[in-house]
Amino acid sequence: MALDEPKENDNSYDVKGFKFVVDKEFMAQAKLIKIDFTGMGFSLDSKLDMGDSACGSCGTKGSCCS
Repeated sequence: MALDEPKENDNSYDVKGFKFVVDKEFMAQAKLIKIDFTGMGFSLDSKLDMGDSACGSCGTKGSCCS
């Protein structure tokens, strides 16, 4: 997750006053993405299998730090 501006290959979603920008190809792979604020950061959940390794910088499981 990062701050970004929409690009040609992105979809934009407005959810409860927050704007989310997601790459179209990534969204096709991830299907539904659930984002929760945990009080200490964000938790992301999707159907995309990112393995069992933990990623400390973004608070999700997977290889998002590579």
